[in-house]
Amino acid sequence: MSSAATRPAGPDHLWSVDEHLEDILETVRPLEPIELQLLDAQGCILVDDVTVPVSLPPFDNSSMDGYAVRVADVAGASEEFPAVLEVVGDVAAGATDPVRVGPGQAARIMTGAPLPPGAEAVVPVEWTDGGLGEGPVSGMRARSLAPEGAEGHVRVHRPAEARAHVRGKGSDVKAGDRALEAGTILGPPQIALLAAIGRGTVRVRPRPRVVVLSTGSELVQPGEDLAHGQIYDSNSFALTAAARDAGAIAYRVGAVADDAETLRATIEDQLVRADMLVTTGGVSVGAYDVVKEALSSVGDEDEAGSGVEFRKLAMQPGKPQGFGSIGPDHTPLLALPGNPVSSYVSFELFVRPAIRALMGLTDVDRPRVRATLKADAALRSPKGRRQFLRGVYGDGEVTPVGGSGSHLIAALAHADALIVVPEDAESVEPGAEVEVVLLG
Repeated sequence: MSSAATRPAGPDHLWSVDEHLEDILETVRPLEPIELQLLDAQGCILVDDVTVPVSLPPFDNSSMDGYAVRVADVAGASEEFPAVLEVVGDVAAGATDPVRVGPGQAARIMTGAPLPPGAEAVVPVEWTDGGLGEGPVSGMRARSLAPEGAEGHVRVHRPAEARAHVRGKGSDVKAGDRALEAGTILGPPQIALLAAIGRGTVRVRPRPRVVVLSTGSELVQPGEDLAHGQIYDSNSFALTAAARDAGAIAYRVGAVADDAETLRATIEDQLVRADMLVTTGGVSVGAYDVVKEALSSVGDEDEAGSGVEFRKLAMQPGKPQGFGSIGPDHTPLLALPGNPVSSYVSFELFVRPAIRALMGLTDVDRPRVRATLKADAALRSPKGRRQFLRGVYGDGEVTPVGGSGSHLIAALAHADALIVVPEDAESVEPGAEVEVVLLG
């Protein structure tokens, strides 16, 4: 399965957070590249550098509605002594054979239209009388009021420097430039650039398909009535949302009863659409044997290297964890604790990096900073455990929210950071510097 076989494992081995994460990342491999249409590639990781085939823009064009002119013809123009130019035609966006502008001439031009031969600058229509001798009007109104077939003259009231209001060929990117580097996440601006340089498809690593399911006979769908002893299933919603936030295409299965056969059948049904499975609940003492029995025989259990190992980690919350691969394709599976905070913290520390690794990213972790602890009392932590407490970060300070209980969902909803208390610390005093994992 991974390098875990070389570690001193077994049910009594206490794994560190770093050991567990390292084992996961050594096992998970990036998904194979595929060619996708641009909109289907949104959120995916670019596999190859993209080179610009043609300059952008591909020709000199106007950045304003106005008139294309020669600089010498409008030199010294003013309101009192305007330059009067003969209008020789119109240049619209998309024009393939624009008119030529000679001495004493101008051409009406629209934004984005190619600069016609002979022209050196564009004067905005606001600097002119609009070609009607009546003072400034919009270019569109001037064209609609001018007699058909008549070009007439235009009065220009201000001079223009060479290349004024002209977007030069290649002023954005030039042919042969590298437009995007391999490893780039394709968001809307990157999709726009690819379209602008003529790329209809792009080679990417696809977004991982992550299936999330909760286990527990006590779980009820939100919106249904609760019986005594039941609670609403929040974990599957939280982790599905977290998987999508990490960049995955996530499918929420919902709650599965504490029955090994039911859990096994559900997971086997989901393998066909999963690049990774995430379960929550049933990894600690109590339901441990049920989940272990179910996960140890999912898919083709005779495949070498398949299987899920249940571990104890030196962390709080989230001590019980499971990790391995299942089925004929060795699909990675991460089994998380059932307590909501334990589940979410475990996702951030282990599942999110695994999703990012499947996407082909090398920087898979949340950003971490050092911050001053702002608290009314010292933080207590069990020795030998790396503790992760919820907090609010800002202006170089972090303030704890809620307690250390792994069931406190309300506090989690108000947190945007995790405060890290290292294994060798039993307390952290207010004003001390701490490591903070930023969740926003």
